[in-house]
Amino acid sequence: MKIGLECVPCFVRQAFEAASLVTNDQKIKERILRQVLFRLANVSFDNTPPFIGRNIHRIVRLLSGNNDPYLEIKKDSNKLALKLMPSLKKLIKSSADPFETAVRMAIAGNIIDCGQGDHIGEEKIKKTISQCLDQPITKENFNELKEEIENASNILYLGDNAGEVFFDRLLIEELQGYPITYVVRGAPTINDALIDDARIAGLDKLVEVVDNGSDVPGTILEECSDEFKRLFFEADLVIAKGQGNYETLSNEQKKIFFLLKVKCPIIAEHIGCQDGDMVIAKRG
Repeated sequence: MKIGLECVPCFVRQAFEAASLVTNDQKIKERILRQVLFRLANVSFDNTPPFIGRNIHRIVRLLSGNNDPYLEIKKDSNKLALKLMPSLKKLIKSSADPFETAVRMAIAGNIIDCGQGDHIGEEKIKKTISQCLDQPITKENFNELKEEIENASNILYLGDNAGEVFFDRLLIEELQGYPITYVVRGAPTINDALIDDARIAGLDKLVEVVDNGSDVPGTILEECSDEFKRLFFEADLVIAKGQGNYETLSNEQKKIFFLLKVKCPIIAEHIGCQDGDMVIAKRG
C-alpha cells in the first residue's frame, strides 16, 4: 500500500508529538521538524507509510537522544490492559461463541495506537470494546479464520502495540494447542510492542515469542531478520494485527488474515470499508 498525499501532514504531526514527548527545547523540536520536512520533500511516494514512519521516528530518536520516546506510554498501556483482563476473560468465557468474542477483543485492542495521535485512556478502550462486541462482521469471516487456524500446522501471529499484546493473549488463550509463534518489533518505534511487552503480557509462557529484527512500524520483509523471513515464508497461516502490518503486507502473495480497527480513511478506502470499522481481511 503506497503513501497518499493525505499521509504527509500525518507524518509531520507524528514527528511533532514524538518530539514533544522527549523535550521541551524548542530548538531541538525545530531541528527534528526541519529534518522530517526535508525527508518528506525528497521521498518517493511509491514507499509504504510505515517505511516513511520508520525514517521519521529514527530522526526523532537520533536528534532527541532518546531511544524510546514512547516508553512511559507503553508502560501505562500495559498496566491499563492488565487491569482490564479479568473482566474480559469472564466476558469471553460466558459468551455464546468464545472464539468470536476473543477475536473481537483482539481487534478492540488495536485501538491502542499512538500513531493516530489519540490519547488512549481507559474510557476510550472500554468504549471500543463495547463497539467491537456489537459491530457487524459476517459470520463467514470468523468461520473461515477458524477453519484456516484448525488446518494450519505453523501459524505466525504478528503483534502490533504495547497494551494490545494483552488483548492478543486473550485470543491466543483460546487457541491453546495450536502451533503459534508470536512476533514483535525488533527495536523501538512509536508504541509498538517489543519482546519485554510480550513477556509482561505472559505470552512467552503460552507460545514462542520472537522479534522481527526491524524498527519499522509494520512488516517490511526486506528490513527484517533472516530468521523472521524464514518463519514468515514457512508459515501456513499469518495472522497480522494492525494498520502498519496491513499497509506493508497487503500485497504479499501469502495467506494472511489481517485483524484491525480501521483508524485512517486512506486505509478504509483501500480495504473497502468505513473509517472506524473492525476488520477481518484475508489476502492470499
